[in-house]
Amino acid sequence: MLSSRLPKDLSPSPFFAELERAKADVLAECVGANSLPFIDMTVSSPVKAGLPVDLDVAVDEGRNAFGNWSPDAAGWKSAREAVVEYYRQRGGNFTAGQIILTASTSEAYSVLFKTFCDPGDVILTPMPGYPLLDTLAQLEHLECAPYFLKIRRENVRKLATDERQKGATFRFVLDSDSLLAAPEHAKILLLVSPHNPTGHCVSREEWNEAVRFCEENNMILVVDEVFGDYAFSDKVSRTWQYVFGERENVILDPGVPSAIGEGIWDAGGGDFINLPENGPKCPIFWLNGLSKAVGSPQLKLGWMAFYAPRENFEEIRAALEFVEDAYLSVSAPAQALGISLLPKASAYESKVLDRLQQNWQTLREAFPSKYCPEVLGGWYAVVRLGEDDEELTLRLLREKHVLVQPGFFFDFDEDGWVVMSLLQDPAIFKEAIQRIKQ
Repeated sequence: MLSSRLPKDLSPSPFFAELERAKADVLAECVGANSLPFIDMTVSSPVKAGLPVDLDVAVDEGRNAFGNWSPDAAGWKSAREAVVEYYRQRGGNFTAGQIILTASTSEAYSVLFKTFCDPGDVILTPMPGYPLLDTLAQLEHLECAPYFLKIRRENVRKLATDERQKGATFRFVLDSDSLLAAPEHAKILLLVSPHNPTGHCVSREEWNEAVRFCEENNMILVVDEVFGDYAFSDKVSRTWQYVFGERENVILDPGVPSAIGEGIWDAGGGDFINLPENGPKCPIFWLNGLSKAVGSPQLKLGWMAFYAPRENFEEIRAALEFVEDAYLSVSAPAQALGISLLPKASAYESKVLDRLQQNWQTLREAFPSKYCPEVLGGWYAVVRLGEDDEELTLRLLREKHVLVQPGFFFDFDEDGWVVMSLLQDPAIFKEAIQRIKQ
């Protein structure tokens, strides 16, 4: 009766059923206590971590537009221009014609899968990686094939006054050779930067290899950059900078001819698009949204910004809008709130980033680099504690009252890894790390 898109068994796995029982046991054990029953190191929502964005002003500013019904397959132009301004403030130079609004990043994946893939085609996804990607592909009758992130040991050569900075450091990097094992029907290469959960960020060298691979194999390149604003170093680049560069003076009014700069293409009717003439030969999509930019997944507004060679751009844009027009899923309130909230994103992100970096510092001081690879950005970190990760996760919960995620959930290829969120309150985070180390 049910679709073959769904898993044959929808019941929880034995491990997660056991984890729920362990949670219930700990909650019962701590009834009446004046402290948390357990410290949740899996928290993924800033709202639950005490970092909500102030919605009152945004609601007041956008309320008059909540009842507006002016459907546009790509989204309201005013909302798309707010996204353009979001990028401009960060050195980007997209135009409104390169923005497609969606109800979420997950929906953006669905739109791209419908637009470019046939049933049975293959999506290349990182391993380790976030399991939702496999689910989204399966729901479109697609398959996932892995490429790999591997740990690389690097010697720190600079003169360091801090003992922790001396010797070797370890970080995850893209194993570009693993791309060569891609199946014949691979259509999309998916990069996640910063990566969930390893904190890997795509370097220029890795980017060039990924683009070259897509060009040679006639593939689409998709970059999930929902954590893009949470880089831990100014040496980390957003991957669109590798295509467009970073400019301080971008187009403020595309209708003014004098504002047309190098790489700007006139699609007709005053529709100016930033498409460098000698850019990549493969289409590229960058996915993001309010979920992370202002910590508000409940508002359900995401977007994709895209580049394509000039000869393919209009065909691709028309195809995307055809799919979007079938659903028109982005609500008026979401777009109105996006217009109000995006100008405030930088201030919000700064507050969240301060907490992420503080917790990352706590973690790196507690564990040597070879057990705790360097995080370049994002909301998560991984630690290898050297035990069976299922048993370790259950033991940490029952004995230490600390909840972490097991590495197998993210397809780590060896036991002993656990994943921790860096969003937790710093004092609570430090207490959890102390418990784990005891």
